[in-house]
Amino acid sequence: MAVKIDQVKTVAVIGGGTMGPGMAAVTASHGYETRLAEIKAEVLEKAKGTTEVVFKVLSGAGFLTDDQVNAGRSNLSFTQDSQEALRGSQLVVETIPEKIELKQQFFREAEGQLDYEAILASNTSGIPISKIAQACRNPARVIGMHWSNPPHIIPVIEIIRGEQTDDATFQTVWELTERIGMIPSLVRRDVPGFVENRVLYAIMREALHLVEAGVADPQDIDRIVQWGIGYKLAVIPPLQLLDVAGLDIYHSVASYLNADLSTDSGVSSAITERVERGELGIKTGRGLFEYQADQIPALAQRRMRLLLAARRALMETA
Repeated sequence: MAVKIDQVKTVAVIGGGTMGPGMAAVTASHGYETRLAEIKAEVLEKAKGTTEVVFKVLSGAGFLTDDQVNAGRSNLSFTQDSQEALRGSQLVVETIPEKIELKQQFFREAEGQLDYEAILASNTSGIPISKIAQACRNPARVIGMHWSNPPHIIPVIEIIRGEQTDDATFQTVWELTERIGMIPSLVRRDVPGFVENRVLYAIMREALHLVEAGVADPQDIDRIVQWGIGYKLAVIPPLQLLDVAGLDIYHSVASYLNADLSTDSGVSSAITERVERGELGIKTGRGLFEYQADQIPALAQRRMRLLLAARRALMETA
């Protein structure tokens, strides 16, 4: 039996890299004592600064009040000692590197330091929860809690039930997700990639296939997706869109188009060739597009503003 929602007072976020600071800032600002653990001193120091940026961004956009920001700062602590973060926690959210061996090792060790009813959640973006839970004596309290990047901006959280996740664990995590102002969505079957990344990677696979086939250049594909598919799906999601278009129309088009879509199970050569050349995207200044180092911060800020504006607009119509 897992802790009930009103018993959750302390949250441990393990991993202070890309996702941890935003996740920790959100839980702390909604009243939970939150401990962010990161073994690397330089990463932890950067995480402290990132949480301040998160508070500033969310309060500036109207998603947090001044009182919530002050509560967030008061509730949030930082440590290099994961055992210190785990001690007395009722919910642990792991966001360490995407290697199953590391995650299983952490879950195995963490389980021995927690009360039997404490919940162990993984923020993995694709590793099946059931495989991670194999490392635990009590897999019923292991669950997936997949935040989307940036975690303080994108409001949906996938709640993934492993094969042995019990109802009490699921219910507590679902309710907590609502209490921190996020949108929980249930993934009933524990499949690799869950829902968000399976759909996203299907889109990216087809887009890369079109690049390789010379159908259109990357910038034109992105423009069509952003101002066609993306613009539309932000308001009318894909399965509702089927009803809008008409199932008869979809049936007719899919009967010939599906056979021509990419079914490649490998990685696109457009990606592998660039990886081999060390062209990894923004982090190296070149990927499918080129980036000037002095322009990257402004690009990130612009995208953040647009995401916040989109979230605000969609919430007004929800």
